[in-house]
Amino acid sequence: MSKAQFLAENLREGETYAGLLLGKDGAPDIHLILLAGVAMDVSWDAAKKFAEAAGGELPTRREQALLFANLKEEFEPRWYWSDEQHASDPSYAWGQYFYDGFQFYGHRSDEGRARAVRRLILQ
Repeated sequence: MSKAQFLAENLREGETYAGLLLGKDGAPDIHLILLAGVAMDVSWDAAKKFAEAAGGELPTRREQALLFANLKEEFEPRWYWSDEQHASDPSYAWGQYFYDGFQFYGHRSDEGRARAVRRLILQ
């Protein structure tokens, strides 16, 4: 199947193909798709609700790195929430700056931006 055919069959209006993310530790590979829309000035909990309402999820930290590498121009040069909480303190969650790719963690009540993704799992 050609890339054009794949995109025609799998992308919905307003979506952008981000690329292939290789699975780790036996996890399947996925095609990552960036959904349309952005939430601004939202807490982590509100960002997760935004992504769900958009039909997707917040991206993982690995997925954010792929988005930065392949679709940086689709983001304002600000920070965006990931779906990952900090391992040692669940009152914090990870985010990423889209002007330099730096990942950090902030308090879940902090206000940031959010974009949603959906995943096509390769069998």
